[in-house]
Amino acid sequence: MSGPIEDYALIGDTQTAALVGRDGSIDWLCLPRFDSGACFAALLGKPEHGRWKLAPSCPGQVTATRRYRPDSLVLETEYTTPEGVVRVVDCMPPRDRTPDVVRVVQGIRGRVSMNMQLVIRFDYGSVVPWVTRETGELRAVAGPDALSLFTPVAVHGHHLTTVADFTVSEGQSVPFVLRWHPSHEPAPPPLDGLEAVEDTVAWWKDWFSHCTYQGAWPEAVRTSLMTLKALTYAPTGGIVAAATTSLPERLGGMRNWDYRFCWLRDATFTLYALTLGGFREEAEAWRSWLMRSVAGDPAKLQIMYGVGGERRLTERTLPWLPGYGASKPVRTGNAAVDQFQLDVYGEVMDALHQAHRIGLRDDPRAWDVALVLMDFLESGWRNPDAGMWEVRGDLQHFTYSKVMAWVAFDRAVKAVQRQGMQGPAEHWMKVRDLIHQEICQNAYDADRGCFTQAYGTKSLDASLLLLPLVGFVSPRDPRMVGTVRAIEQELLEDGLVRRYHTHETDDGLPPGEGRFLACSFWLADNYVLQGRRDEAVALFEHLLSLRNDVGLLAEEYDPVSRRQLGNFPQAFSHVGLINTAFNLERHQGPAVHRRENHIGAAEQPAPPP
Repeated sequence: MSGPIEDYALIGDTQTAALVGRDGSIDWLCLPRFDSGACFAALLGKPEHGRWKLAPSCPGQVTATRRYRPDSLVLETEYTTPEGVVRVVDCMPPRDRTPDVVRVVQGIRGRVSMNMQLVIRFDYGSVVPWVTRETGELRAVAGPDALSLFTPVAVHGHHLTTVADFTVSEGQSVPFVLRWHPSHEPAPPPLDGLEAVEDTVAWWKDWFSHCTYQGAWPEAVRTSLMTLKALTYAPTGGIVAAATTSLPERLGGMRNWDYRFCWLRDATFTLYALTLGGFREEAEAWRSWLMRSVAGDPAKLQIMYGVGGERRLTERTLPWLPGYGASKPVRTGNAAVDQFQLDVYGEVMDALHQAHRIGLRDDPRAWDVALVLMDFLESGWRNPDAGMWEVRGDLQHFTYSKVMAWVAFDRAVKAVQRQGMQGPAEHWMKVRDLIHQEICQNAYDADRGCFTQAYGTKSLDASLLLLPLVGFVSPRDPRMVGTVRAIEQELLEDGLVRRYHTHETDDGLPPGEGRFLACSFWLADNYVLQGRRDEAVALFEHLLSLRNDVGLLAEEYDPVSRRQLGNFPQAFSHVGLINTAFNLERHQGPAVHRRENHIGAAEQPAPPP
């Protein structure tokens, strides 16, 4: 099996990304895009499914430490061996025409024996390429894909693997460059690996020069902002949820999904994280991607799209891959794309509202899109849906989904009242108030003093923590105080918040998963808004302690095995980290900004009797 999820670091060129293990093996890389077929898929299988390992020849006697070069996505792994010390520098230069992976072995002390194993398997480990050698170049071709390896080291083939043994001395640098290109086009020329590393460092440092965060947790916030940038698809502005597919929510389980797509639900949270960090250009690009992707029939609004705005994300399984930790099936595509999830309409409307509020340049098409969405919501808000957790079972009237329908009408009203947009504000106000009243009547348990997951249920759901963050209810309203208390009692386990009790979802899959990390960041935000700052800081710093050695978070965490779980690195986890850091820093964070939209305690309907 491949290493623990937390043993991986990320490198990327803002169009795709690779995962590099502590042992020097690149076990995951899709080319040329995040959602392309993987040429290294050992992460979800075995070495024979594709990897590129570059490490000392005596692994049992090696200790490894690693870090990113300051303010850059250039990874340095330092190996201490009985022979001496060697450093491997890994990066993916922001591309001109082709995606490249650059690896440079640097001798630090002594003379260290090194080994390289390159196993290229296109289409997620299923296709063995035809390999040829030319002067200074090894070329692997199969179907539409071609990879060229450039290095001064002599390489040779062995059992469908390209291998090399060499030594590196103190002060010596040995480069390896892997370049992808369409197989029908000429191969790109060689790339100077040493210059490429320095150019990549300079590119990231220039990008970081725009960062405005100056709070108490600079390393954590800056690493999270860098991770968001790395998960951005530069040509369109889309941001993928994660760089991987099928990393499990429970080892050996079946909850293994493809996250290499862009979710609408992340829109407002991501806008805040980027703009608060000082990256307005990326926030505007994300907003533009959003507008292009959702254009069309509002009844066919999807919860997610491809990085270019693609709508057809057909789910299929890859039976030849055994899965990470025997967690099957391995999936590409995502069938949840066909679900009706009511909350995304509210997320789009809120993203447009907050984009204007935080000063992004107005998109002249945005209000036309908003009007079409509001027309659909006139009746659409009454329908049951699959909920924000994409339950693959019966549709329900999920509370958070209804709250986001309320958000859609509330933000539409404010667009008319505050921005001078044209629309039936008085009518929207009546629908908004009707939705609010219905939620308080059907999703509030007076006996327990808390909101519930869905109409007519007793179940709790961590998404209820978002109610004050979107302005639906004051954070100190007794109903919300009671909801936080109930979540602490029933969903807070081992210091982290469960999404819900999985046995209650009836989605046909075995129960059990890790703790979805974003939910715990939401609880910290509620603590801030309720004046429980010490508890908020303690929870936030506990969450920071769960990051791996280079500051990355997966989707979930298992406090029993102390392992990260789910796809990696997860944008939503890092967005939560950034936003909570700003909420803790001052009373102008995103939780306060969005809360300012609530209708006021005096105007809110009283709890039902």
